[in-house]
Amino acid sequence: MGLIDFIKNAGEKLFGDDEPTAEEKAAERQAKEQRAAEALERLVKKMNIQVDNLDVKFQSGVATLYGQTSDQATAERAALTVGNIRGVAQVDNRIEVLNPEPEAVYYTVKSGDSLSKIAKAQYGDAMKYPTIFEANRPMLQDPDKIFPGQVLRIPALN
Repeated sequence: MGLIDFIKNAGEKLFGDDEPTAEEKAAERQAKEQRAAEALERLVKKMNIQVDNLDVKFQSGVATLYGQTSDQATAERAALTVGNIRGVAQVDNRIEVLNPEPEAVYYTVKSGDSLSKIAKAQYGDAMKYPTIFEANRPMLQDPDKIFPGQVLRIPALN
């Protein structure tokens, strides 16, 4: 008998392994981004960060936060919680703050950093590290557990 030629992409789809169309790929990406947005929203709520009418959108690595809160610190905590998740490249924080205050400074942790070293650099006093720790709760659970690349909120001293 011998070898018989056929058209590979014609016939019944028994294997289910056809390459997805551009429309199918776009729909899958959109569904994945919707699941990511929902997971980020659940995380903010799980951390007990009080943002009224919280709505999170996620597209191409950018998380956009909407809602209202009473103070700047809460809006910043929500942004930091979302931004310190793998896959999130940027946070567009559009949370409305009802009692606006000056924004905190942000610091990206480097290898070898500790909260006391950061406090010394930012405040001139290593013993002010609890201020940084408290400003980043509930994202931080332990003052000794920070990692390179993590972004921290450095509030102004009162």
